[in-house]
Amino acid sequence: MTLPATTRFAPSPTGFLHLGHVVSGLYSRIMAGESGRFLIRIEDIDTTRCTPELTAALREDLDWLGLSSDEPVRQQSRHLLQYQAVLDILRERRLLYPCFCTRREIADAATQTAPDGSVVYPGTCRHGASHADREPVWRLDMGRALDVLQQVPGWQELGRGRIAGQADAFGDIVLARRDTGVSYHLCVTHDDALQGVTTVTRGRDLYEATSVQRVLQELMGWPEPVYAHHALIMGADGQKLSKRDGAEGVRALRQEGWTARLVLDHPLVRQALAASFIPADRRPDR
Repeated sequence: MTLPATTRFAPSPTGFLHLGHVVSGLYSRIMAGESGRFLIRIEDIDTTRCTPELTAALREDLDWLGLSSDEPVRQQSRHLLQYQAVLDILRERRLLYPCFCTRREIADAATQTAPDGSVVYPGTCRHGASHADREPVWRLDMGRALDVLQQVPGWQELGRGRIAGQADAFGDIVLARRDTGVSYHLCVTHDDALQGVTTVTRGRDLYEATSVQRVLQELMGWPEPVYAHHALIMGADGQKLSKRDGAEGVRALRQEGWTARLVLDHPLVRQALAASFIPADRRPDR
């Protein structure tokens, strides 16, 4: 028997809800178990792409699907001061430094690629470079952080066991962007700890990011959750199917006359869930 869990579904309202979101929401709900907690969190720190109208539409579609949070929905844009407080702590510990490099400068100087395919920052500003005419981003000094921890943290992946972390292969990641003053890695780890999330459920496209987020959890003394990365809806070319590539939107299906039940049972949703790890006592068809 699997213990009750606290899970969260954390969409970003950069567009309308689509079937990939349905997979993530359903998977999180299933993995919470009948006696667990299922939380919804709106990750809207990208204030350029995340609009109030899209946030309202997302919540309306979730209500229509019957995916409701067991606690009040947390909206990240309303809690920026909490994330800034974490950045202040890391600065005081000399674990952050300002970076003034442009994307073009980084691309020209970089020689390595991180496990998730991103470019590894070459460390140009690590030792005090400055540009008075540029707003900096703030980067985590990964080498210094791992020296503090005396380890490269791994994580527990449900269905696979202990996974070795690769944070040292990501280089000095950005924790505070120029436009928002915060970053995804910072906000997601803070909120998982704050909300008592015990099982982090999300798509396999974020599997590699776990290495980085485990470093932040260890540095801040936050609890280590277990992780479960679900299968994605894939296109004919074998790539993740996103809305811009033709992933069906929930709103469009509603307009075509689909019921919520039919959307939840969509063949693409069922296929992705069938390819994901689900404990035997939590399988919907048991």
